[in-house]
Amino acid sequence: MNAPLPASVLHAATALGQVSAQWDQDIVAQLSDYIAIPAKSPAFDKDWAQHGHIESVVRHAAAWVEAQKVPGLTLEVIRLPGRTPVVFFEVAATRPVPAGSNVAQPTVLMYGHLDKQPEFSGWRSDLGPWTAHYEDGKLYGRGGADDGYAIYASIAAVQALKSQGVAHPRIVGLVETCEESGSYDLLPYVDALKSRLGEVGLVICLDSGAGNYDQLWLTTSLRGMASGTLKVEVLTEGIHSGDASGLVPSSFRIMRQLLDRLEDSATGRLLPASFHCEVPADRLAQAQATAQILGDELYKRFPWAHYDCEGATAFTLPTTQDPVQALLNRTWRPTLSVTGAEGLPALKDAGNVLRPYTAFKLSLRLPPLVDAGQAVQELKTLLEDNAPYQAKVTFEGGGGATGWNAPSSAPWFDRALDEASHAFFGAPCGTIGQGGTIPLMNMLSLGFPKAQMMVCGVLGPKSNAHGPNEFLHVPYAKKLTAAVAQVVARMPG
Repeated sequence: MNAPLPASVLHAATALGQVSAQWDQDIVAQLSDYIAIPAKSPAFDKDWAQHGHIESVVRHAAAWVEAQKVPGLTLEVIRLPGRTPVVFFEVAATRPVPAGSNVAQPTVLMYGHLDKQPEFSGWRSDLGPWTAHYEDGKLYGRGGADDGYAIYASIAAVQALKSQGVAHPRIVGLVETCEESGSYDLLPYVDALKSRLGEVGLVICLDSGAGNYDQLWLTTSLRGMASGTLKVEVLTEGIHSGDASGLVPSSFRIMRQLLDRLEDSATGRLLPASFHCEVPADRLAQAQATAQILGDELYKRFPWAHYDCEGATAFTLPTTQDPVQALLNRTWRPTLSVTGAEGLPALKDAGNVLRPYTAFKLSLRLPPLVDAGQAVQELKTLLEDNAPYQAKVTFEGGGGATGWNAPSSAPWFDRALDEASHAFFGAPCGTIGQGGTIPLMNMLSLGFPKAQMMVCGVLGPKSNAHGPNEFLHVPYAKKLTAAVAQVVARMPG
């Protein structure tokens, strides 16, 4: 007869088999139903409460969790007036408190979100944002990977611990529905729930990316974001371009001049020094190590536009082909993207008219150590002051979120991540900075400065969150789920 496993040891093969079966028999179907619901984040659906889609995904997820009947689990959907709801669950600890100890035992906080980015265009002809399609281990559709799967994977990881009788600390879950809007509804919930969160010793956030699908990846930094709408007005109505051009300045040309204050268009470098910060030595060393693993796949993974050039295929080139610089450019350096435009008719509707205004939606990614609130104010001053031709220039800030730089890892945490990566992937854990923003992480680091941060995710090469053909890599998600269970089992009391 086999001896029972020690209380802190998870049998890896058994755990992976269990979570794989659960993904195949249940979770993929649950996520397919989730994908079908257009639960767009409130920034993209002002009437979210009336439409009821966010309510639908919350109820769907909550009902599934309760149906699992996890021993010791309680769940509540919490609603603050005028704010998007959150799902809060708690799993009682099964790890005994040391005799005579009066120190609060650490809690594991599991985080995810259920709100989604908008549809976007360019989906493959047989795919769509609200139609789940499972093909070659990939589940296509909006939101499955970013990151509707998180609550399902988190519960599956807890079930893996329970099924093997592995003792675990107290676990709480916080699943929001405002993340894609900058999590502006989240802080009031964190404040309201602070006493119920407990002394958080480990945060597990499954809303991040992966450098490849061959190993576990720990996110060590996240960029911040400052956004807003820049509008240039020169007329109260459109005028025949033959009559007005040459005398009335083009709103688009003024827009170009204003953006030249912010960005060197030849290189993409942002000009204000305050939007930059020094890359910490440990993050630079990690980037150098990760560059050795990923090499030119760092830029080859994107769907570059291409064309025929003298019998050969020419591709758009990246800003750099140096893997280290590629990593730093997308994680520790500020960049500007124009993500939307107004005042420009569709090509088929564009007549010979000098347009009265041009408006751009700007998305400014900030290095992890730059304060987003200050950046938004500086951006407004930079763009609005001394407008060319005294044009009416307005910058309406759309919010900001300060980035995050992970705290130093405890020895147990590093060991647990490496063990989990070797156990389920056969390779060591990699570290990588991410160019996106998860506002909660900075909040939690400030509120729980001693907590270890397991920030991971399934958004690997070509998964294309926010864009067309977004997919969740199911084989990777299975292994990540099991890895979460392993790390929780290794957490010291």
